[in-house]
Amino acid sequence: MRIVTAGAGLRAGHVLTALCRAMPEARVVGYYDPAPGHADMLPGDAARRYDSVADMLDGARPDLFFVGSPNVFHLDQIRAGLAAGVRVFAEKPVVTTLEDTFALAELLAKHGPERVMVGLVLRYSRHVTDLNAAIAAGQLGAIVSMEGSEHIAPYHGAFFMRDWRRHTRLSGGFMLEKCCHDLDIYNMIAGGRPMRAASFGGRRAFVPEHAPARAMEVHRRKGSVWESAPDPFRSDADIVDHQTAILDYDSGPTLAFHTNINVPDEHRRFCVIGARGMAEGDFHRGTLRITDALSGDRLLDADYTEDDAGGHYGADTAMAQDIAAYLREETAALPVSVVDALEAGVAALALDQARQEGRVIDLRETWARFDAHGLRA
Repeated sequence: MRIVTAGAGLRAGHVLTALCRAMPEARVVGYYDPAPGHADMLPGDAARRYDSVADMLDGARPDLFFVGSPNVFHLDQIRAGLAAGVRVFAEKPVVTTLEDTFALAELLAKHGPERVMVGLVLRYSRHVTDLNAAIAAGQLGAIVSMEGSEHIAPYHGAFFMRDWRRHTRLSGGFMLEKCCHDLDIYNMIAGGRPMRAASFGGRRAFVPEHAPARAMEVHRRKGSVWESAPDPFRSDADIVDHQTAILDYDSGPTLAFHTNINVPDEHRRFCVIGARGMAEGDFHRGTLRITDALSGDRLLDADYTEDDAGGHYGADTAMAQDIAAYLREETAALPVSVVDALEAGVAALALDQARQEGRVIDLRETWARFDAHGLRA
């Protein structure tokens, strides 16, 4: 299994190391990155640096193309991989705009969605696999409403305000870049797609008036390599540092979601309430509890804190193992598809449109246009 990567950053190094550990027959043979920040993290020592994606795909003869570049480049690089007949793994978010969503949908209709895998890693976590099992067993009944949050610590929030991700034109916006994992999970739980979106938010914490009198280590702890800015409080960022969102699903449930990037005691909570029971958990704190509505009995009280090794609450390791099995054709499908990723992206983009325009966004026409490509049975 010969692997090449566009992007030699921290995430590429981490995911490819996990994949090669799960798949010893795999090796990284090439990379393209005009400003490689972590090429030393790529597993093995056989990776050759190429001057372009085209040269790499032609010269390295890969079996798998990992797209780990900044988000704005994903569509063109996925297109190149598909045209070269190579299987593609794309980091999230897959694309950054609604028009690029439709462009990729057209490509997938032509080449087949199974040709592209995605890094929506939360689907592989123990939290989600056990929650799915509870839903399948009927412990929650029909899903009525959901509540969620992604609250990240100041060191990470400052990174967003200094990194290339601070520019919507490069990242697609904070809701898309950071919260697409969460929106994918809620789409999955709802068993449907959002039809209406409303949202409020802005930038109120990382602004000049809240800058400390002297530079603080916490705001520089996480390094930025490309298109970086020195000061998170005075940068030219156009992304939000907090946002509150509401989604109304075609399958019936509603979601209230909140994100903030300056939370000292960070957490990533969810609460799913059904007609027969509820599930509440926290990815960061490693908990999941499921409670029966009629008896009040605790049906599950799980602690996953020991699973956190490997990143993303242990899900990075699980994802690598599943992808290895999929590439070996030992399993027919993965827990999350590129179509799921595009649908989560549509929700994120609609929420930002709602925030910017100050209105509720109706998604019926968007989904009709998306479905014209026939990606959902």
